[in-house]
Amino acid sequence: MVERAWVIVFLVLSWASNGALAGDSSGVIFDMDTVIHRPTEFANEKGQKQPAGTAESVDGKFGRAVRFTFIEGARGGFMAAAIHPTAQWDQSDGFSFWVKGDGSSNWGGIELVDRDNFALRYGYCFPIDSTEWRKIVVPWRDVIPELAGPLVGKGGYEPSHFGNFWFGKWFYWRDYPVESFAIDQVQLEPRIEGDIAKVRGEPGLKRVRAKLARHEPITIVTMGDSLSDEHHWANREVLWSKLLAAQIKQKHGSDVTLVNPAIGGTTLMQNLILMPRWLKDHPTPDLVTVWFGYNDWDTGVRGERFAEYLRFAVDRIRTMTRGSADVLLMTTTCTHDRWETMKELEQAVKDVAREKKTGLVDVTSEIRKVASPDEALRREYWAWDKTHLGKAGHRLVGDAVLQAIEVQGR
Repeated sequence: MVERAWVIVFLVLSWASNGALAGDSSGVIFDMDTVIHRPTEFANEKGQKQPAGTAESVDGKFGRAVRFTFIEGARGGFMAAAIHPTAQWDQSDGFSFWVKGDGSSNWGGIELVDRDNFALRYGYCFPIDSTEWRKIVVPWRDVIPELAGPLVGKGGYEPSHFGNFWFGKWFYWRDYPVESFAIDQVQLEPRIEGDIAKVRGEPGLKRVRAKLARHEPITIVTMGDSLSDEHHWANREVLWSKLLAAQIKQKHGSDVTLVNPAIGGTTLMQNLILMPRWLKDHPTPDLVTVWFGYNDWDTGVRGERFAEYLRFAVDRIRTMTRGSADVLLMTTTCTHDRWETMKELEQAVKDVAREKKTGLVDVTSEIRKVASPDEALRREYWAWDKTHLGKAGHRLVGDAVLQAIEVQGR
């Protein structure tokens, strides 16, 4: 399941800070009147280092702006610049910027990195589909940790600790097309209206179950890692979500639209950063399943932190879907070599499901009904690598999710 695609690279950014006014009382971070950001290098498919793209000065919303153009496959390539935040950052609700896109359906990314510890990385995803200038306002809560870092904001990570403000995409985005966008006037926002507003959402799975009872079509979003990723080698012949959709059609007569944003090798928070990509076309799904843990564990996330992330995830899903989605949490799955290793992550899922009144599928308890990991492997709960789901494992998960909808939705 783990795709060790990320390597933390310590960069020394010594470029001049002309135009980077992070310490200015006006709250301007970058006025973009001059080109401050510089392209980093990334390794292409042949292992050759090359610049991620170009940065050039263009006409802006206010005077001049900078247009970033990324080449095909710029995985982990950035337009990088150092910043020097002050206490004013901690007192602000977030920041804003103006963007003029290339009109494509692609997405731009922002990477904020701690000044001393490059493992404290935070991501943000924004659209570039408009060729007109558009202001985007970013509350600190929307700048999400990519590894095992605290949430940004009061009582968590302090924005004044950032030292790098980059544009680009880290390893987990999957798509790295040719794209370009211009950026102007990046500045702090002292107050952002509605920043702390949350949509409570409905408890349990009653709404999606009611739709099935009426034989109505439903939309299911399956957020996850390689256990849910339809592109992963272990899932090409059979995938639990497709089995689930087929069962729902057969038993309840409801057509199912499956939206699958799962990406192998990713963590819960990395998937949350990318939520806008599927929300654009499917803003009000009926059910969102959340199934993570293995990769989170490998990045250093443990029970308490995972519970914090899950609470954040449930609130974010309910808020960003405007309360339309029932949420179903699924326990972190044991593997042959981690039969009981990640129990604290399993417990975190159960605790948060109870606290937030979501649906729950205890996948691991279903697997552990057999006597041993060797027996589970013999039954093909896992593939040959003893980690990813085998055919029987996919059937077990699909059955368990359907049962949860039918029983917990009553």
